[in-house]
Amino acid sequence: MSGHSKFANIKHKKEKNDAAKGKIFTIIGREIAVAVKEGGPDPANNFKLAQVIAKAKANNMPNDTIDRGIKKAAGDAGNVNYEYVTYEGYGPNGIAIIVDALTDNKNRTAANVRSAFTKGQGNVGTPGCVSFMFDKKGQILIDKEDCELEADDLMMTALDAGAEDFNEEEDSFEILTDPDAFEEVRAALETAGIPMMSAEVTMIPQNYVELSDETAVKNLQKTLDLLEDDDDVQAVYHNWDE
Repeated sequence: MSGHSKFANIKHKKEKNDAAKGKIFTIIGREIAVAVKEGGPDPANNFKLAQVIAKAKANNMPNDTIDRGIKKAAGDAGNVNYEYVTYEGYGPNGIAIIVDALTDNKNRTAANVRSAFTKGQGNVGTPGCVSFMFDKKGQILIDKEDCELEADDLMMTALDAGAEDFNEEEDSFEILTDPDAFEEVRAALETAGIPMMSAEVTMIPQNYVELSDETAVKNLQKTLDLLEDDDDVQAVYHNWDE
């Protein structure tokens, strides 16, 4: 077991907040559109689409909504102009922040991201300036209340399917995988009837940084709130120990 508990809890809260705002469905809808354009509408032959569908199901997106999104994307494939872009930078006290966006206007998105960093007394850096502080992993979170298996049984199921690590939190279980093994592990858990609260390939910080200064905390929170309220922003990763 490893020490990714802080990130799991942060992720848990973020997913709940996003779902409450309805933003998560918009995020996934865009990801479906891009995945279909790049690899076609059949998840059996489109690994990226299969990953997005897994994320959609983990966030309780109805199957008919997923299907409609795929069909719409297949019909509008030539009109989908979204592209992925990643920004890296620093918040107060050197907090590392990575921003993944999916946009049809990179100039607009870049300006908004830069503004969010500036308003929080941070700054956007060069590509690669903070990503080395994170590990790209498949992460699956399972709510203890929804899981009938004992921790040891769930851990063995995950490890047998190819997971790298298993962590027990106060209210959830965290399963980590190599990104290439993520879909296989997720599918094995789904086949076993294990409900997943969240399932996606994500960025996990190697170390966390504490902030004791109240002004720094407020500034960082301002940046994070502005980023997560931006429609172009798909995900925000940071190494702040909340």
